[in-house]
Amino acid sequence: MKQVKKGTWVQISNMILQAGERAPQVPEDTQDCDLMMWVKGFLREDAEIGDTVEIETAIGRRIKGQLCEVNQGYTHTYGNFVTELVQIQPQ
Repeated sequence: MKQVKKGTWVQISNMILQAGERAPQVPEDTQDCDLMMWVKGFLREDAEIGDTVEIETAIGRRIKGQLCEVNQGYTHTYGNFVTELVQIQPQ
């Protein structure tokens, strides 16, 4: 695998709650999914994708997690096209 150098902007992930550990008021389909957290920051030591690493966020927090992305950009979307919205727009 490719070595990622210390100081590189990366994204890590952590599982906060496993499926089934969610609050009882959470919808059933949501309870069936793990609750995940993704955080971006600067890698504190050389590593490879999949390694457990420590990063430092832009505000100085240090967080450990599994290295999952390198130089991750930002993607924003409002979702897929919804036919009903076009139909109600003139109203």
